[in-house]
Amino acid sequence: MLNDLTSPLTHLLSRRTAKAKDMVAPGPSDDEMRTILTAAMRTPDHGKLAPWRFVIVGADQRDAFNTMLQCAARSEVARDAKTDIAAVTQFAMQAPALVVALSTPQSSHKIPLWEQQLSAGAACMNLAHAAHALGYGACWLTGWPAYSADVAAAFGAQGEDRIAGFIFIGTPGREIEERPRPDYDAVVRKWEPSA
Repeated sequence: MLNDLTSPLTHLLSRRTAKAKDMVAPGPSDDEMRTILTAAMRTPDHGKLAPWRFVIVGADQRDAFNTMLQCAARSEVARDAKTDIAAVTQFAMQAPALVVALSTPQSSHKIPLWEQQLSAGAACMNLAHAAHALGYGACWLTGWPAYSADVAAAFGAQGEDRIAGFIFIGTPGREIEERPRPDYDAVVRKWEPSA
């Protein structure tokens, strides 16, 4: 299902986030998912630490994922009334494919923690670009589940590991609207050294 993009630059300039709740089947096949995740791993990685991991939540595992989130949400609600239990099932069941990305830094390593965390973020962005290159939409979400110790533990997080995001992948069910982008001059400037 490869996108017919005329150049890598066209690809980069055309990627948009699809809403996970609007994605429909088909999602990536097993071979396509392997390609997407292989591309995700081709990211800057100072020290060759691979400070990220990916967990695929299969279509046949969504009910178990939902149950786990419901349990974690009930625990969270006891501490934080802002958690919306009613939205948990919708979150768990949206889009045909789901990859949970973990930031797994080695805090004792000489490579700074921040650089390792940036590498995990770059891997997530590569994942989204690879999904787009294959003609799929991708949506990188966090929300309360990304900050829940119970949810992180369910995906094997240990020590300083954190969920970098839930990346939903599928076929956009409707046209992906372009969102406002930052004004170039508002976020880019030339360095002016002090005298």
